[in-house]
Amino acid sequence: MTTEPGQVYLVDLGMAAKTRPMLVVSRRDDDAPRALAICAPITTSTRDSEYEVPIGKPKFLHEPSYVNVQGMQAIQHHELKRMIGRLPDKDLHAVMGAIKWLFDIDAKK
Repeated sequence: MTTEPGQVYLVDLGMAAKTRPMLVVSRRDDDAPRALAICAPITTSTRDSEYEVPIGKPKFLHEPSYVNVQGMQAIQHHELKRMIGRLPDKDLHAVMGAIKWLFDIDAKK
């Protein structure tokens, strides 16, 4: 399996049999040494912080939602249960900008 940035999967995080949509944010790598994808959880609740990127209500989600970049984690490919959609490029670009902010990455440094 190869994942790509922008894909949204349902993932069972082991919390009371609840699956959560997770956004793949790691790059596509056909030769990765491990079957992992770095993913950020998608949530419907917000604390109005810069860690949460509003993505509206994509057709594959039931409510207006946010990507929480502070909650990123490595997910093994076998834990990615089912791809439910793909985030539009403009929203993925906003998420990647929030990740740069999270890690204090500035291309000009």
